Amino acid sequence: MGMLTRRVLYRSARPFIQPVSRHDRSNSTRFSTSAPRPLMAMAGFSETQVMVRDAVSQICARFPNTYWQEHDQNEQDPTDFHAALAKDGWLGIALPEALGGSGLGISEATMMMQTIAESGAGMAGAQSIHANVYATQPLAKFGAREQLDGIIPQVVSGKWRVCFGVTEPNAGLDTLRLSTTAHKQPDGSYRVSGQKIWITCAQVASKMMLLARTKPLDKVRKPSEGLSLFCIDLDRSQPGLDMRRIKKMGGRAVDANEVFFDNYAIPGDTLVGEEGKGFRIILHGMNAERCLLAGEALGLGYAALAKAAEYARERVVFQRPIGKNQAIAHPLADAYMRLEAAKLATYHAARLYDDDTATADAKTMDATNDNPQMARSHQDDADARTRAVDLGVACNSAKYMAAEAAFTACERAVLAHGGMGYALEYDVERYFRECLVPRIAPVSREMILNYISEKVLNLPRSY
Repeated sequence: MGMLTRRVLYRSARPFIQPVSRHDRSNSTRFSTSAPRPLMAMAGFSETQVMVRDAVSQICARFPNTYWQEHDQNEQDPTDFHAALAKDGWLGIALPEALGGSGLGISEATMMMQTIAESGAGMAGAQSIHANVYATQPLAKFGAREQLDGIIPQVVSGKWRVCFGVTEPNAGLDTLRLSTTAHKQPDGSYRVSGQKIWITCAQVASKMMLLARTKPLDKVRKPSEGLSLFCIDLDRSQPGLDMRRIKKMGGRAVDANEVFFDNYAIPGDTLVGEEGKGFRIILHGMNAERCLLAGEALGLGYAALAKAAEYARERVVFQRPIGKNQAIAHPLADAYMRLEAAKLATYHAARLYDDDTATADAKTMDATNDNPQMARSHQDDADARTRAVDLGVACNSAKYMAAEAAFTACERAVLAHGGMGYALEYDVERYFRECLVPRIAPVSREMILNYISEKVLNLPRSY
């Protein structure tokens, strides 16, 4: 997006961005709406990021905490919330303008995801659009023109929702050992057999980004080969497809599923990129997902902390606000500093991701245009590997720090509320149930520590 285009966008968007006055909020709904003023310091963010935060906040304000309480308890998908974001074009925030997106980066998308979670929507609200933002990144970069023209606009408009089919029950984090297969048929189509697990929004998704093995492990030189990525229809009317919803602890407004494939037929043109190169392709989206999830964790942590601070100011015991007691105040202050530190790590990682993407795109373009100098630079594998490691370290570190900071904030928010922290109407119990998600997914804390140990500290690999 050019600078002139952005300025026009800002001017057209600004009149619709009016902050909600705290005086407009009813005292009777004090504990079922978001905090009137976010705690997060805004210094250092770009004008674009601030615009994103303001505009998305306006949409989220139409969906108070009571909305999310009800959808959590009823295990009801937030379809109208998804539609509201789609209507204003937010589902395409990090997709190219040529494909109907906004042409912004992961830095802005991370701000959007944080704002959603921080509004009171929590992880459930963020997860309802999470895959639409990051799972489409590999498709946008490696998909064929027919796929881009036929799929991306439908996702951006909200007509189609997307889920990501990678995790398997018998492989877990050992993605290279997944066993779901896609066997090519004489007519060029594929037949898929296997099982995926913890697939978010599969019940409401029209499309799945599916990673499957197209060549057996014993027929490839290394495990990362022989995996292929597909963008498939989830056609419930066709044989060979079954979904079973998983009952879970938190984020109940969005479904999580086991998905079973039994000789499920998919057309050949659902293959994304080159056959056998699927693992390399999905890596393009993994660092982006870590940034987005870190943003979601931050939003959840700030939301919980805002609730706790408000309660500590207003709850009076022994003729004094409980926030006057350092046993209440100090843990909350500590939680705030943890969130602020994680925020810096998160947006540093997102900025590195965007810079790396811009550099790679520029080199690809120059190499395509036969620029010898840039072509030689593009072939410098050592520099490319160093950049990849630096980016991986930053994104994994951000996800780890944000998840830990969010857990601390949510736990202390519950404890600051005392017995009322256990009550649904105060929301912090919902935040606490949901704050475990970024600690576990999409990669565990322990695997991140393994990665840092190996890549930064040069310690022997432990797995």
